[in-house]
Order: sequence, then C-alpha cells, then structure tokens
Amino acid sequence: MTTTSSGGGPDPTTAGREILISRSIGASRESVFEAFTRVRHLSRWWGPEGFTTTTRSFEFRAGGVWDFVMHGPDGTDYQEWITWTEIVRPERIALVHGESRDDPNAFESVLTFEPAGERTRIVMRTVFPTKELREEAVHKYHAIEGGEQTLRHLAAYVAELAGGTTTPMGAED
Repeated sequence: MTTTSSGGGPDPTTAGREILISRSIGASRESVFEAFTRVRHLSRWWGPEGFTTTTRSFEFRAGGVWDFVMHGPDGTDYQEWITWTEIVRPERIALVHGESRDDPNAFESVLTFEPAGERTRIVMRTVFPTKELREEAVHKYHAIEGGEQTLRHLAAYVAELAGGTTTPMGAED
C-alpha cells in the first residue's frame, strides 16, 4: 500500500491539499467496483476501525446521493453526505463528501480501479478545498489512517464475498 500525505500528483494546484491512498486487493476490478454500487455492500465495510454506518438514503448514479451516519466507537455520530459526480463502470468513481449537501468544507475524491492481473489496485485521491482543511482532517480526524483502514475493510469484505460466506456480488438488493 502506498500512502502519500500531500502533493505528488500531476496537478500542482492540489499540492498540500491532497491525500493519496492506494491498496492492492485480491479480486477482480468488477468485484471491487461492485462493492461501491450497492448500499448493502457499503454498509458492511465502509469506515475506519470500530465505526458502523447507518444509511438514510442511497442512490448510486451520477448526481445521486448517499446520506448516512457513521457511528464512532466512542458513541459519536458523524453526519455524512456523498454526492456521486461521475461513475465510469468499473474504472472510476468521483464524488463530493461533506457533512451535508451544501457543506462549504466538502472535499472531492476520485477512486480509480486498475486491473493488475488477478488483483485490483484501488487508488483514492482526495482533494480538500484548503491546506488547512486537509491538515485538520489528517490531525483531528486521522484521515490517512482512516482511509487505509477503510480500504483494508474493503479488501477483507471482497475476500469474504469471494469465499462465499455472504450474499454473492451482483445479487439483487
């Protein structure tokens, strides 16, 4: 897994405002991508260690939203809102993530799903509106560790599905 704390991307305008996290997952690109497309999948793996997720509404399409609450291990609830801005199956998902629809501090993320033989390399590039908001996310909310843990949960969940211990990918909701 590669984690870059800032910069390093091809766009110098995001230097200091970006977090880049990637992970190799032992499953096909289609399977890894599918784990993002249905709320029953997301609710099983989304979030850092000790967090659970309750979905209020979910529509996976460009312009659709995922309105949810992340419940922290200390009992704190975090209101979350994701608007999907671009979906290119099974290659790319772009989104805006904040606490509400009009959150002025919302950040943008692009997830790419790259085939690597029998594996998939997922890359999560997040850009914050300001360097200060990025630093707050890193230091106060542990965004880098949380992102790494979330991708680790995704990898474990996809492996569990491949082992046949839960509902198969592609099954109807």
